[in-house]
Amino acid sequence: MSKIWFVTGASRGLGRQFVEAALSRGDKVAAAARSTGGFAELSATYGDALLPVEVDVTDKEAVFKGVTRAVEHFGRLDVVVNNAGYAQIGAIEELSEKDLRDQLETNVFGALWVIQAALPHLRAQGSGHIVQLSSAAGLMAMPLGGAYHVSKWGVEALNESLAQEVAEFGVKVTIVEPAGFATRDGKNPDPLANGHLAELNPAYDGLRRRLGEAMRDQPAGDPAAAAQALLKLIDAENPPLRVLFGLGFHPMLRKVYADRLRTWDDWQELSAEAQGKPDA
Repeated sequence: MSKIWFVTGASRGLGRQFVEAALSRGDKVAAAARSTGGFAELSATYGDALLPVEVDVTDKEAVFKGVTRAVEHFGRLDVVVNNAGYAQIGAIEELSEKDLRDQLETNVFGALWVIQAALPHLRAQGSGHIVQLSSAAGLMAMPLGGAYHVSKWGVEALNESLAQEVAEFGVKVTIVEPAGFATRDGKNPDPLANGHLAELNPAYDGLRRRLGEAMRDQPAGDPAAAAQALLKLIDAENPPLRVLFGLGFHPMLRKVYADRLRTWDDWQELSAEAQGKPDA
C-alpha cells in the first residue's frame, strides 16, 4: 500500500530527493517549502499524488494549517520528514543574539511545530513514522558551529524523548544524521562559503581557513542514494532510533564516544566525592 508523506524543506537538496524518491515508487507527498514555485514539473508528472504546501516552519500557524491541509487532501499521514533547516556558522564570540535565535527558530522550533501538528493525526490512527533530519553535528561539536550544534543537539534530545512518549501509540521515530552530501552543483556544500555567516572577527580568520581546507577535502555523498536509503528505512519493520547517512564521520564519532567514556571512567573518583555521604 502506498504511503502518504509530509516533507519539509522539500524544494531542494535532500528534501527534494526524498520527495522524488517517494513519488517515483507510487507514494503520495505533501511537499512543504517556503516557496512552491519549483514543483511545477513534478506536479505535471505526478498530478494529485503531489501536494505542494507553502510553509515557513518558523510560522507555527502556517505549519498547523499545512499539516491539516495534507491530511484533508490525502486522508492520513504515514511519514513525516522534518528536513527544513540551515547552518549558522560563526565562533561563539561572533554570534549575535539574532543569529542564535533565528537558528533555533528554524531548526528546533520549526521541527517542534511540525511534530505537534502531525502527532494528533498519527496517534489517532495508531501508526506513523516521524523522521528527523539531524546531522553528525548533533552528536559532536566542532569549532565555528556552536549555534548549529546547539540546534542539532536540541532536536536529538527532542526526538529521543518523543520516541519514548509515542511508542505506545504505534508511532515510530528515527533521527537521521547525514554527513556531507553533494546537494549543490554536484559538490559538498561548504558552509563556510555558502552558509549563514556571523559577523566575522579577524581573530578567528586562521581557524576559519584551516577548517575550510579540512572540510573541502571531505568526500561528498550522493543525495539520490540517500533518498533510496530513506525508503528502506521507512519500510523497515523495526527502524532504528538513530542512523548515520554516509560514512565520513563514523570513525570520528567512534573516537568521540570512546573519549567521553574514558573521561568519565578516569574521573570516577571525583564523581564519587561529589556524591558525598548519604548521611551528610
